[in-house]
Amino acid sequence: MSWGYHLIGNFGKCSPSKIRSAQNILHFSRALVDRIYMVPYGDAQVVHFGTGNKGGYTLVQLIETSNICAHFVEETNDVYLDVFSCKSFDKDAVREVFGNFFSHETEEVLFLTRQAPLKNEHSLSEKEMR
Repeated sequence: MSWGYHLIGNFGKCSPSKIRSAQNILHFSRALVDRIYMVPYGDAQVVHFGTGNKGGYTLVQLIETSNICAHFVEETNDVYLDVFSCKSFDKDAVREVFGNFFSHETEEVLFLTRQAPLKNEHSLSEKEMR
């Protein structure tokens, strides 16, 4: 049994105008939530901040089963996306919706099944972590 599912996406050489548009990012968030059959919890936040090579929009959309977060890096036109949910979802649907909104040239996607480990000889105790 698993606790959740986590898609970590690194998308390179995205359309500069599309990652610089708060409206496009907001539309992407809504389309993604619908396409992977999630329920939004409130409205998405799309905020532009950061300076230098860290500047760009950040998206945070809470969903009933966890969250969707992304950072849009204007200097490199790259996007770093995380979708985490305790409800399963289709990773290929995430990739498809992303491509429809941001026209990326490269991608690296990691999909994890998340579950906290049972304590074993390789686990650190709370005392060891301090």
